Amino acid sequence: MRTYVEGYYLDGQTVTRHQVTVHLTPNGLKIMIEGGTMLWWPFEEIRQSPQAYSKGQIGLEKGGGIPETLLVPGPLFLQSLEGIAPEMAKKFHDTTRRKHWVMITLLSALGIVAVSILLYFWGIPAMASLVASHVPVSWEEHLGQAVVQHLAPTEKRCLDPAGHEMIDKIVHQLTASYSKNPYAIRVIVVNDRMVNALAAPGGYIIIFNGLIKHTRTTEELAGVLAHEMQHIFHRHATRALLQHASSALLLAAMLGDARGATSFGLEGARILGMLRYSRQNEEEADKEAIRMLVASRIDPMGFVTFFEGIEKEKSLKLPAYLSTHPELGGRIDRLRRLAGESPVQSAKLLPDDNWEAFQGMCK
Repeated sequence: MRTYVEGYYLDGQTVTRHQVTVHLTPNGLKIMIEGGTMLWWPFEEIRQSPQAYSKGQIGLEKGGGIPETLLVPGPLFLQSLEGIAPEMAKKFHDTTRRKHWVMITLLSALGIVAVSILLYFWGIPAMASLVASHVPVSWEEHLGQAVVQHLAPTEKRCLDPAGHEMIDKIVHQLTASYSKNPYAIRVIVVNDRMVNALAAPGGYIIIFNGLIKHTRTTEELAGVLAHEMQHIFHRHATRALLQHASSALLLAAMLGDARGATSFGLEGARILGMLRYSRQNEEEADKEAIRMLVASRIDPMGFVTFFEGIEKEKSLKLPAYLSTHPELGGRIDRLRRLAGESPVQSAKLLPDDNWEAFQGMCK
């Protein structure tokens, strides 16, 4: 009988996912976090999250307020728990079975459900898109600043002056030819091994050190930055937060309430940390990033080679930024085609800078 499963742990204070091994016992769960930390969750303190997760995962929660969360593979966890602690197994259920209850609910309250579906899938996204297009940049900056405080706490930031000077040079070259930019772009580097980058509202870009370690040239990093800037310029992050967040944030945006935006930091950070943009948004950001690179006389093939390098590392667990639809191979083909359609006479970007030294900026 299998007595353990692999999963992810979120501490309720940050958006970082920690890979864990969960050992099942008759009295509770022993959670081993990478690095050697161990947590103990008694069954009487555990509840199942009402939120639905993808790929057959179920969420387990502990604590009040914003709880600690454990994501485990549902069928395997329940099967193991049935053998080890059958009485406790009754507390949890496979979320895939909810579909049968949803059908019953649909049949018994078809009219109400139809209205709810229309509101959720059309009304709220349409309202979020409309509001996001009209909120002032200053309101977005308040929201972005609050979110970044949780996504990139000060103690985890890499503050090496030489490294940030290089990033500033790249940002300056990208934005110098972009007349439609109302944002002050701020790039924050976080000392974390995740291969990821995030765009937050109001001009904030967060890059994790793991991504920097997987770039090989200045042009590759410029491609990533250009892509994230396009998410900001087209307000993809702002629109997603307004759509997925509580109605209080949508109301704050409609009223222009900066204090309402500021109070939304932690919830917004968790949403952005797990967000997958739509295919349309990703393709728009890719296409406009290539245009931006060409206009800045930066070789757009750097963006292509960045993804090619990532694709070759078969053992690398890809975050949403890299694994989102379309699949990576198709994305590389599309980027290569876009780059080929816009040839540019480009010089080496920042030829005098030491790239290996830059990659060590988080030491």
